[in-house]
Amino acid sequence: MSVADLGLGTYRVRPEALSEAVRLASLDVETAWVDTAPNYLDGGAQTRLRPLLSEYGLPVSTKVGFLSRAAAAAAVTAGVLSEKIAERGHCLTDAYVHWQCARNRVELGRDRVDVVFTHNPERAPGDAYASLREAFTALEAEAEAGALGTYGVATWHGFDSGALSVPELDRLADEVRRGGGHRLRAIQLPVSLVSATAFMQALDGEGPIAEAAARGWEVYASAPLFGGELPELATRELADLLDPRLSVAQACLLAVASCPGVTRVLLSASNPAHWEEARAVFSMPPLPVSTLRKVLDVLASD
Repeated sequence: MSVADLGLGTYRVRPEALSEAVRLASLDVETAWVDTAPNYLDGGAQTRLRPLLSEYGLPVSTKVGFLSRAAAAAAVTAGVLSEKIAERGHCLTDAYVHWQCARNRVELGRDRVDVVFTHNPERAPGDAYASLREAFTALEAEAEAGALGTYGVATWHGFDSGALSVPELDRLADEVRRGGGHRLRAIQLPVSLVSATAFMQALDGEGPIAEAAARGWEVYASAPLFGGELPELATRELADLLDPRLSVAQACLLAVASCPGVTRVLLSASNPAHWEEARAVFSMPPLPVSTLRKVLDVLASD
């Protein structure tokens, strides 16, 4: 067994550090990946990434759902959204998903995007699955046209709250595709020693991570250091339980990278030293499940 792959998440990367972050991410040729969204960096992430993705030839995942201010105004002008929906700041209608996918491709400079995630569908008004039905219909059509490889669901609270479940997402995608062979192939969710519900479930072969892995889907772990706060929250004693040779941040990353079923860990690192420190972890063997369970049990008892 091996640990998950390391990918660059761009949500928290400072604009002035983005170029160096992408360069560093490109060094791991076989596993390099960049994850972004049209609303990151106040709507400027994708256009900033465009020349960098071209220079380094990196695969990329992006999202549909949240609207930047510029996208909202442009969508209203294009007649894709009403003013009311634009003010809400989130949309997964069929027409909007097609429009945003096209805009994503232009901003990223790609004819085809590797993965497109529906972004926090639990934020949609009413039933999340009703909104996802529209979004999946649009994304299947985009995939059929060759404009994307696969699609997925990125969520913050959706699985923990019970608003979403992997079996229901799979069933919905089957219904939309009609005849099987849907392109829903990934989920993205926070996994860390703090946001640990799905993590703990995965150790017992249960929950969204295990359910996605059983279907052969990719599982992207976001916020592995809890927005950069975890190294301050964790103790040296806790890190020693994982691996005394590692820094606190490295130990926390290795725990997430060792979670059964997680295939890629998305790290937002603006500091080159932090990225290099993280890279060292992803060449290590995974931690035993017994060690992970022990640490999570200690945290749960605090």
